[in-house]
Amino acid sequence: MSDRPKVLIVDDEERFRSTMRKLLTIRGLFAETAGSGEEALRELTANPYDVVILDVRMPEMDGVRALAEIRKIDPEIAVLIMTGYASVDTAKEIIKMGAHDYLLKPYDIEDLMEKIEAAYDRKVARKRLQESGPTA
Repeated sequence: MSDRPKVLIVDDEERFRSTMRKLLTIRGLFAETAGSGEEALRELTANPYDVVILDVRMPEMDGVRALAEIRKIDPEIAVLIMTGYASVDTAKEIIKMGAHDYLLKPYDIEDLMEKIEAAYDRKVARKRLQESGPTA
């Protein structure tokens, strides 16, 4: 695991994906994109990621279903849900399913960087705990 998170941006809006990727890359992160839930699942099966930024409203496979499938591939991936449509019920469901956070678009890039770093730090800490094994 590197000292910088590897991020997958999943959104059906190409402009959002490319802009977000550029912003994260400029800030020193490795970032890739997927245009759908299905594409994201293929990418996550082929390559490891630390953090996924996942849109809720996408055609064919929405973010809620994609999150459930992502959890099957790697339950340790930190998932940040980012959406332009606020829904308390959806937010509750997503957090219950293990998403790290629920963010509304547009979201300030510096705040997003903090969320990504916090999610990554939590993932690294959990991994270290698992590797150290049970304590007496």
